[in-house]
This record gives sequence, C-alpha cells and structure tokens, in this order.
Amino acid sequence: MPLPVSITTLLLDIEGTTTPVDFVFKVLFPYARDRVADFLATQGADPEVQADLDLLRQEYAQEAAAELPDWAGEDAIAAVPYIHWLIDSDRKSTGLKSLQGKIWEQGYVSGEIKGQLFADVLPAFQRWQAAGLAIATFSSGSVQAQQLLFGYSEAGDLSPHLSGYFDTRTGPKREAASYGAIADQLGQEPQKILFISDIPAELEAAAAAGFQTRLSVRPGNAAVEIGDWTPIHSFDEL
Repeated sequence: MPLPVSITTLLLDIEGTTTPVDFVFKVLFPYARDRVADFLATQGADPEVQADLDLLRQEYAQEAAAELPDWAGEDAIAAVPYIHWLIDSDRKSTGLKSLQGKIWEQGYVSGEIKGQLFADVLPAFQRWQAAGLAIATFSSGSVQAQQLLFGYSEAGDLSPHLSGYFDTRTGPKREAASYGAIADQLGQEPQKILFISDIPAELEAAAAAGFQTRLSVRPGNAAVEIGDWTPIHSFDEL
C-alpha cells in the first residue's frame, strides 16, 4: 500500500520497526548490563551520570514491586542491583535509558557495536527524503541511543536522513498526549504524520491524537492481533 498523499512526515518506532528485536535484547541490553558497574566506577561522578542516577532514585522511591532489590548507600555503584533489575525486567525507565545510552556510546565509538537495521531501511529513507518527506523516530530508548544507532549503523551514517528524535521525556508511548506534543514540535498537523510501530497500543495512542498509522510486522516481532490495523512487512510497501 503506497503512502497516503497527505503525508508529510513519517514517525518511526525503532525496535521491531527499523531494527530487529534481537539486536536490542541480545546485543544492546547485555552490553550495558555487563559494563554498568565499571562505567559507574569510572564515570559515576560526572554531572550527567549523576542526573541519571537522580532520576533512578526517584523511580526507585515509587516502585511497588515485591522483588525490588535493595539500594543501599549513596555511591554510584550502589545503584547497580536496581539497574540490573530494570534491564532484566525490560522496564521503560527514563533514567535507565539515558544511562544505557552513555554506556552504548563507548561501544559504538570503539566499533564494538554497529547499529543493526532491516535491509529496506536505508533505501526507504533515501526514497522518502527524495520525495520531500521528513523522517523522525520515537522510541523508549533515549534520544542519544537513537542517534548512536543510526549514526553508527551497519549501513553507514543515516543521521542526515532524520529530522527529529523523541523519547519518553516527551511522554509515554502509549499516551495520545505524547503524539500531540510530537506533532507540535515537528510543526505538522497530526493527520499529516504517519506513525509506524509493532505495538498496537502505541498505534492506538497515535491514532487518538489524529495520526495515520501502520502496524510493523517484522521477523522476530511478537505475534499481535492485527485487527483493524493496516500491516506492513517492509518499508518497500510504502
């Protein structure tokens, strides 16, 4: 199904839409988990890292989970058990995502990590940009993590194709208000933005804000009920 003629902007989810789920769970998450203790030991006094830890302390104070690990002590290393717990639980924690981005940066810059994208992503970016369309991303991963993924990808530096990055600092991905805020920041009417994601609850929120939507059905994605959503299996379809 071709792109609707009214569309001026594509807003893309990342995990399961531009990027295989396995890259996130089998490469990025283990990389950060294995290195967070050493990272905090050497970088824990950095003001930006301290800001992440402050966010994590606020989140920890609001946690109600019975299996919550102890966070005892004021030094940065004391946060490690909670950080491991968040990673293992796949929690959409803003503080965690920001901290992970800083750890991943070291891996991307050193060449230990290369961002994985589906093969149709770069051709689609080139095609959409040539057609005068803007491309932005919205992910639970931090803006920094998104920039690293596309800037250090196996397909090269794709950042020149992207005009905006949004994360949970804008708002939760399952709340319509987040999409309204994104439309405002992009300076576009909601109905002229096409949001693509593999998560129906995110599509519901975007649709409630007036966005057009497509459901990403990719290899490795969790099975979902397609229902009334319009599925795409590749960006080649748009």
